[in-house]
Amino acid sequence: MIDTNKIQPTHLQRQAFVYVRQSTASQVEYNKESTQRQYQLKDRAIELGWPHQRVKIIDEDLAQSGADSMHRTGFTMMTSEVALGRVGLLLSLEVSRVARNNSDWYRLLDLCSVTNTLIGDGDGLYHPGLFNDRLLLGMKGTMAEAELHVIRARLDGGIRNKAARGELRRGLPVGFVWGEQDGEVLMHPDQAVCGAIQTIFDKFPQVGSARQVWLWFRSQQLLFPLQSSMAPEIQWVTPSYHAIHSVLTNPTYAGVYTYGKTKQDRFVDANGQVKKRVKRKPRSQWSVFIHDHHEGYIDWETYEMIQERLAKNTRPISHHESGAVREGTALLQGIATCGNCGRRLKVYYQGRNCSPGYYCPANKLMEGRGKFCMRVGGVALDAAVADAFLEAISPAAAEAALLAEKNIEAEHDRAIEQWRLQLERFRYEAERAERRFKAVEPENRLVARSLERQWEQSLKALEDAEKDFEQRKRRYPKTLTQEQKALVQILSGDLQKVWYAPTITSRDKKELLQVVLQEVNITVDRTNDIAHLLVRWKTEAVLKIDVPLPRRSAPPIRTKQDTIDLVRRLAEYYTDAIIAGILNRQERRTAGGLEFTANRVGNLRRYWNIPNFDGNKPGDGELVTIQKAAEILELAPSTLHRWLSDGFIGGEQITPGAPWQIRITDELRSKFMEHPPEGYATMKEAKSILGVSRQTILNRLKTGKLSAVHVRKGKQLGLYIKVSNKQLKLI
Repeated sequence: MIDTNKIQPTHLQRQAFVYVRQSTASQVEYNKESTQRQYQLKDRAIELGWPHQRVKIIDEDLAQSGADSMHRTGFTMMTSEVALGRVGLLLSLEVSRVARNNSDWYRLLDLCSVTNTLIGDGDGLYHPGLFNDRLLLGMKGTMAEAELHVIRARLDGGIRNKAARGELRRGLPVGFVWGEQDGEVLMHPDQAVCGAIQTIFDKFPQVGSARQVWLWFRSQQLLFPLQSSMAPEIQWVTPSYHAIHSVLTNPTYAGVYTYGKTKQDRFVDANGQVKKRVKRKPRSQWSVFIHDHHEGYIDWETYEMIQERLAKNTRPISHHESGAVREGTALLQGIATCGNCGRRLKVYYQGRNCSPGYYCPANKLMEGRGKFCMRVGGVALDAAVADAFLEAISPAAAEAALLAEKNIEAEHDRAIEQWRLQLERFRYEAERAERRFKAVEPENRLVARSLERQWEQSLKALEDAEKDFEQRKRRYPKTLTQEQKALVQILSGDLQKVWYAPTITSRDKKELLQVVLQEVNITVDRTNDIAHLLVRWKTEAVLKIDVPLPRRSAPPIRTKQDTIDLVRRLAEYYTDAIIAGILNRQERRTAGGLEFTANRVGNLRRYWNIPNFDGNKPGDGELVTIQKAAEILELAPSTLHRWLSDGFIGGEQITPGAPWQIRITDELRSKFMEHPPEGYATMKEAKSILGVSRQTILNRLKTGKLSAVHVRKGKQLGLYIKVSNKQLKLI
């Protein structure tokens, strides 16, 4: 029996909200009785006195968890309406439907208490402003939160217990299906799917990187089986790099059952919202790890080898063997190390032919900043290591050539087999489309036309697949005859010709070198122009090689570049004789250590194609010497020197020691007058008006805070400072 005495007329004048929520989509679909009970609360609100038009159902949060209010738009809107005082009653089947954490629940209780809003559930009607009602509502909220914890603990415990036995059924990667028994994992019944996955693992040891496997799939135009939870049927698509990499890194393909590889963290983003993110845990922290749980495509040792190689490809470890082979002609890239500090050498290319070289990136503190341990050209070093490599493998060259021929045939066989399986799949699709078309009633033309179009598309795809398959069969490499095998034996004795053949790429050479070489330690002796190589093979054998380096020619004798640049600037304003005097005052010398003369400056100009001074000055206005400017402005040269020092006028000096020059412009002429203009005072009067010293006035002239003119005639000659007319009248 609900106590209706708490309902006041002010409550009935507002709206009544009926909050409806289910936690998951499956509950909305299958637990329909609970949903109907929540919708029936609308009749309860009408019985309590609210008009039909003022009862509103909030069901935007169906299939949303009540653990937080982040994605619950209905709860957020309802809270906003309560805060605005527009709600008189909140109805829900139980407290857990509104919120399952106390932060959201108590925030709603506080708002309801302030705005005089009632809360009702299946047990009664409550006013959050009353102590007893609030106490009861708080206990119900705490129990709802505790109930959520208990439910989660039970579910997680059952899931972890089942996963520990390897029986928890979760999404399997493509190539596997669940069997009928508990925890039974079987190979996919489709032979084409298994063949595509197995081809990835067979190809990786040959090429050494996930990217090269992906490129090989694309070059052979092979399709990849794609399977998702949304579409259980296999879809054949063009493979992506991510798909190939996921197959190579998934331990399920090695027959291992795993659980708990990731963890979920909560964090606050830049907008202040609490969000979740998934992080991968290291293998040592995985919750479940069961070896030999099911049949895999590879064994565990092969899987670990693949992971180690992938890790080196993406994150090469210092002082260890490098990973994936990169582009470029430097054959020792990734395996060359510094003989001084042991760091791995980096590669550079220079010149028109992009000749490779190696340098150590470590700065040695005892030599100062910016100096490397070593830097050496790589052409001679690469050739020496290549010769040692060819000499070492010569005894097994013939057998290796025949083995390579067998590997090529096997690789082509794998590609042909995949194409044959794809052709069978296209043929099955066409036959199935034909059966579906023949099974439809002829009168049902709407369905028949669609099935007929699908049949035609399947036949067209089958026809294209058959043509591609025939073309690939024709490109099948022919088996070597006995005469050809004998020729291979002869060619194997001249590996130099094979190594330097234009059809052998730098990438192929580096792949071969890294198969047998572990490290090439390089020490450069610049005194004797020789490089000492210490070649370490994978068999732990060591070979020492001394490679002569090209002798460095003595640097050419030439004038310093900064002196040449200075002469280039001075030649625009001065003659060779004046330039020589400026250079000597700055204690600059020729390439031979001699003082400069006009003749030597002229020779330097002509060698570097520097134009001679022609008497014309660049820039606006005439650029003249101090003496010439004194004549033009009718002043003494000493006055101009003083004004230059005081900052009243500006001058130009190309370099320290060069003569000062003044550019005669209209603006400069306007600063020299016959009579003082209105608003200007003498230096003595300006000091009295402004209350500052003479030096302060001169500093303000330099910074442009004051302006001045120079009066050349009259009783009071000299500098006049601009002040206001009012200030002049005060004196």
